[in-house]
Amino acid sequence: MKRFVIRIALIAAVVLPESLRAQGDYQQLGKAILKSMIETNTTGSVGNTTVLAQNMARLFIDAGLPEADVQIVGPAERNRNLVVRYRGSGVRKPLLLMGHIDVVEALRSDWTVDPFVLTEQGGYYYGRGTQDMKGSAATIVAALLRLKREGWQPDRDVILALTSGEEGGSDYVGMQWLVEKQRPLIDAEYAINVDVGGGEIINGKNALMGVQAAEKVFHTVSLTVSNTGGHSSLPRPDNAIYSLARALDKLAAYTFPYKPNEIVRAYLKQAAASAETPALAAAMRTVAAGNNSASAFATLSEVPLYNALLRTTCVATMLQAGHAQNALPATAKATVNCRILPGEDAVAVERTLVRIIGDTSVKLAPVDTAIASPPSPLRPDVFSAIDASVKATWGTLPIVPKMETGASDGLYVRNAGVPVFGVTGIFVAVNDSRMHGKDERILVSSFQDGLRFAYELIKRLGTQ
Repeated sequence: MKRFVIRIALIAAVVLPESLRAQGDYQQLGKAILKSMIETNTTGSVGNTTVLAQNMARLFIDAGLPEADVQIVGPAERNRNLVVRYRGSGVRKPLLLMGHIDVVEALRSDWTVDPFVLTEQGGYYYGRGTQDMKGSAATIVAALLRLKREGWQPDRDVILALTSGEEGGSDYVGMQWLVEKQRPLIDAEYAINVDVGGGEIINGKNALMGVQAAEKVFHTVSLTVSNTGGHSSLPRPDNAIYSLARALDKLAAYTFPYKPNEIVRAYLKQAAASAETPALAAAMRTVAAGNNSASAFATLSEVPLYNALLRTTCVATMLQAGHAQNALPATAKATVNCRILPGEDAVAVERTLVRIIGDTSVKLAPVDTAIASPPSPLRPDVFSAIDASVKATWGTLPIVPKMETGASDGLYVRNAGVPVFGVTGIFVAVNDSRMHGKDERILVSSFQDGLRFAYELIKRLGTQ
């Protein structure tokens, strides 16, 4: 099999003072890495994950890892992946630390600051990818570099995989390619995915540490209406845009049934102690106890996060219609993105959409093939290490199993038979999620705490 590898180029955009290279100010090291990540554009349109992979690779080479253990791999020239192997004694199977380094698009005109410059302002770091997920990636890179400087010797290999293509816009998905084409590089007993899970801030306080063990299934469909069109001076009732608009109105009004699974009920039970209001707390406890109360569900569904945890969702995300301002539209098309609860059938969801639209002129077609993501077993050793690392960083907090409402590269690893647990030490307020949005940010203090948590967690997982 042909292997696509770039040997380390003479590039090092992470400029570290000698004091950091020598003994290491850990927080300054983390900030320097985060700055390099944010200021390397890795969008699908004009970005380059290969450049960022090279920058991070040079840090590991400079820290003393053999070049053979620091590889930049992948079939697309500007969208390659970094895989680093920190050698241990081999007593146990490897640990995989995983995340992606590509980001979604960001327009300077939409933001109040430059999205591709790390900006510290008002106690926050701003920049595209701070939340999703270069902030978390920076914490695990910094932690491994610190451990290397300290001469840490784990009893298992620790593999770091920072990949491309998770956000789309690439020729391929980096983690999927690694699993299918380069499995020995990333094969492990289990994986920690720092793209998902993590700490939640509720009412201004660190409330809980979520550990993602399941995720909803990503599935996109198109809705298309086509007719003969014609001149705009001769309107007809069968206007494609109007037909599509009526279909989207029906979609907007429809809600899938509530189906909280055991992981969601466990999450709600723990989260209730830190709920924003007494009404939310009561609703959480009711549903957590197995009571499918309509009023409790209604209360929870007012919060987008809790609504998404409780049911499958489908939402229109893109529109295309018409070909000229003086012509009736011959085609109108909408893209609808669904996030399907584990265990539900994507085809059944499609049938539901067709039924509620109830218009044969609106044609539904799948855009992708939904890939199931089986839940990971809740391993006591992993949760114990997370709990101890949380205590070392913040003190006692609830450790809560969680289902991710989005999707992640963890599904490729889970489907390969490797359990995946999503957790990051960067706490984010539940009402301040800015992933993929304007003025994405993380608290400076949360990033600094996240650095310590990553160090504590990797050290424990590598030697227990």
